[in-house]
Amino acid sequence: MPAVETDLVLFSESEPPLIRLPFPPITRSHILHCSFHFWHSLYRSITPKARLIPLSPSFLTYLRSDGIVLPSSTPPSPSLDIDDDSGIFTSSSTSDTDDDEETPDPSLEWPDVHASIISTIAELNGSVVPKLNWSAPKDATWIAATNSMECRTPNDVYLLLKSSDFITHDLEQAFDGCSEDVEDNPPLQSPSASAQQLESMSSKGSSIPYHLVLRKTIPALITSLEFRCFVRRRHLLCICQRDLNHYAFLPSLLPTLKFLIQDFFEQKLQSTFPDENFVFDVYIPQANERGRVWLIDINPWAQRTDPLLYSWLEVLTMPELIPRTQARPDVNQRVIRLPFGTQNRGSSAIESDEESETDGSSETEADDREGGPEFRIVKRDDPEAYTFNTPQFSAHKLPKDVVDAGADGEAGLREFMGRWRDIVSRQDKGEAEDD
Repeated sequence: MPAVETDLVLFSESEPPLIRLPFPPITRSHILHCSFHFWHSLYRSITPKARLIPLSPSFLTYLRSDGIVLPSSTPPSPSLDIDDDSGIFTSSSTSDTDDDEETPDPSLEWPDVHASIISTIAELNGSVVPKLNWSAPKDATWIAATNSMECRTPNDVYLLLKSSDFITHDLEQAFDGCSEDVEDNPPLQSPSASAQQLESMSSKGSSIPYHLVLRKTIPALITSLEFRCFVRRRHLLCICQRDLNHYAFLPSLLPTLKFLIQDFFEQKLQSTFPDENFVFDVYIPQANERGRVWLIDINPWAQRTDPLLYSWLEVLTMPELIPRTQARPDVNQRVIRLPFGTQNRGSSAIESDEESETDGSSETEADDREGGPEFRIVKRDDPEAYTFNTPQFSAHKLPKDVVDAGADGEAGLREFMGRWRDIVSRQDKGEAEDD
């Protein structure tokens, strides 16, 4: 991984130091263009199978409300054992109060959405992965029985959506940090979106057309072959892997993967996406000349998007690309065999009809020797290759107050515990007086 000093040498001594990242203005229209409901119609043929369900105001109110109340018509999976102290209830659960009132079924307020989710899950072979316009509830998998985003019932979907900070961000902070759209710089026209539609979507007073996206679950997903790609001024600037683990077989595949991704970008995205700066994610299940590139997501060119193996300062100040001149890589004789396991960890192997001299020492050269966009992967000696002690999104498993207190060290935690004891003491005193 590059050291911090790599970013600093890009500036001469005469230039003033940067006090903030040099992002171009982030407009509301750019955020909307990165919404799944907008770009899916443009690239439907190159994305995995998915269905979009428009969300009613009553369902959005349900997502924003406190607590987790699940409909009783579709109970959670039998393996999900939820006790009375978890804060999760179904409408069939009864309270401990004297009147034993049942919790009302929340789906009665949005029957059309509930019915659409049931039918869509059945249509997509009974297993889906949910997301809203921009975000998937990856931070909430800890609450699911499968410890993943795979959902087989509507209640599985509701549980993930209601437990996710990422979903809350989509609902409450989608336009944070955005500036006004520039009237004299209209977005690029596309076959599936008229000028009137684009103007309506990006207007200041318009509400966001929220959709629930249900994607068909990809069996045996090979996470090592998912990649994040950064586009600046309609040029593919750099690429990196999304799964932050070391895979010994990736260095020898870099020329093929780079060619497939750049060819995909130039043919499908370069002149069709409305904005000149954006980030997109792809999945390549077969790393050979016939390998198909699937578009997984399009993300804003903004600090909210995780740069993964890069820093945003590095991406924003990266030199312009040299025009691509490399020929198609010779992969006719290569036979790639990848294990279709659920983890795909260090046991991954590659068998080739050609002998390869690729070893650990060639990993350093693999990113740049072919020219074109930089392709960064996790190398054997990178700290990112050993992240098993730090679960991803672990900060989202605790209340925000606890996380903020922990950021202040031991003194912050002690102060938080003191305030918490005072609150509990006052509650106990009030209950005693009521009795």
